[in-house]
Amino acid sequence: MRPKRPSKVTVALVQMSCVPSQEANVAKAETRIAEAASAGANIVCLQELFAGQYPCQSEDHVRFGDAEPIPGPISERIAAAAARHKVAVVGSFFERRAPGLYHNTAVIYDDDGRTAGMYRKMHIPDDPLYYEKFYFTPGDLGFNSFATKYGQIGTCVCWDQWYPEAARLTALTGAEIIFYPTAIGWHPSEKAEYGASQHSAWETMMRSHAIANGVFVAAANRTGVEGNLQFWGASFLCDPNGNVLARASHDMEETLIVECNLDKVDVVRTHWPFFRDRRVDAYGAITSRYLDQNK
Repeated sequence: MRPKRPSKVTVALVQMSCVPSQEANVAKAETRIAEAASAGANIVCLQELFAGQYPCQSEDHVRFGDAEPIPGPISERIAAAAARHKVAVVGSFFERRAPGLYHNTAVIYDDDGRTAGMYRKMHIPDDPLYYEKFYFTPGDLGFNSFATKYGQIGTCVCWDQWYPEAARLTALTGAEIIFYPTAIGWHPSEKAEYGASQHSAWETMMRSHAIANGVFVAAANRTGVEGNLQFWGASFLCDPNGNVLARASHDMEETLIVECNLDKVDVVRTHWPFFRDRRVDAYGAITSRYLDQNK
């Protein structure tokens, strides 16, 4: 039987820039995992699709060649890094599930390299420079969390972070920390007018998930310029009251190292008993696309 998880765990969020060389990116991620472990991290989260430059700025069939099955060479290297450094790792991969079937997939590895769980991105965007529907099939594993040596970990991926339903369902499975591997940035032509507002909305949305569900929330974003996108970094971790415990810069590679007292989940939920007061008998309509009151 697994021993009770510690009350306090240290989380590392790796914020990287990426280059065209997949090998260089994976090697950098391995180095960052090692450095985070040396700094005392128990759980390390990598950014969305860390092994390559963000592929979805155009619809290009060539980019499917970047995908691999899970397990595959890249995911096995991350699993090995987790075991080598005795840390749990959240890794985000371009998964080739079958010929013509691809997912944007996060895998949670425990500190022995064992696969604790897998999540396939559920909400798939289709926006200028984010043409993900061309590449990824929506996930079919639902929302879940997974037991690790260092606590119950849930993960969603990037566009999922805008959906309160995703965070709530993940929290309802027992998640103490919800991780969001992310690749979000500015269109340079829009940054001056909308950049501050866009970033604020992104962070505020996830802080609200922390408050509404009484969980720690951690987002690991990429940084740097790739093609026509400037990724805005600003990876952060907030506590169950929505307080930001640490935030990275917009334009530098960083690894945030943050201690989390997981016992705070119970304390906050006891004092703000949102789960107790949910009217689960009254929410059936939430599965409707829209409630048209004129019909």
